[in-house]
Amino acid sequence: MAERRMFAKSVINSARFLTMPPSSRLLYYDLGMAADDDGVVEAFTVMRTTGAADDDLRVLVSKGFVSLLNDELVAYITDWSTNNQIRKDRYQPSIYKNLLVKLGDGNQRLTDGLPDGNQRSTQYRLGKDSLGKVSTGEENNAATPPRAKRFTPPTLAEVQSYVAERHSAVDPQSFIDFYEAKGWMVGKTPMKNWKAACRNAENWERWRQRPTRAESWDRVKRDEEYRTGEDFFDA
Repeated sequence: MAERRMFAKSVINSARFLTMPPSSRLLYYDLGMAADDDGVVEAFTVMRTTGAADDDLRVLVSKGFVSLLNDELVAYITDWSTNNQIRKDRYQPSIYKNLLVKLGDGNQRLTDGLPDGNQRSTQYRLGKDSLGKVSTGEENNAATPPRAKRFTPPTLAEVQSYVAERHSAVDPQSFIDFYEAKGWMVGKTPMKNWKAACRNAENWERWRQRPTRAESWDRVKRDEEYRTGEDFFDA
């Protein structure tokens, strides 16, 4: 199988491509890099490897950049022959070649067995157990729930500001070091809200012996106390 993959400017510079969300465009590149010589790729595997969301694949399907071949999300990149011209001595037929026939009788086929890059035939629907039922070939106008934002680890300044706001005893640098060492995982689950984790960290034993910022300030003698004439070093 060829080790190099290309993307035609006529495809990736088109308005149809550029109007997609950045995450959908990135998934298209990832699918193209993982596809075999017939442009067939196991989309489910790529999505789980890269962390792409289900909606990213929905957009690619609705825009006609990807055709699903079965309910296991084996997909065909419809502009494959436009993007890639593979030498016959390096070409290896897809293990899913039998599924390409199901794209429809109206598809033109190249002499080397590759479907052309402009199919808009009847395809499989996205399985309800994976992405839900979505028709392909035209824009999906059905309202979809907003996708959750990907987690971004906080900066030291952000944690310092939040800790000061709460007058918390949590040490910002130690908090960041702790979760960075764990890959920002909470148990076996990726962290979703670092502020919630910071509030929970206030109950850790390591912080219970430390005074909060407010408590530390209360221990500092005020100017009026020094004017009482008491010994400067009295507790």
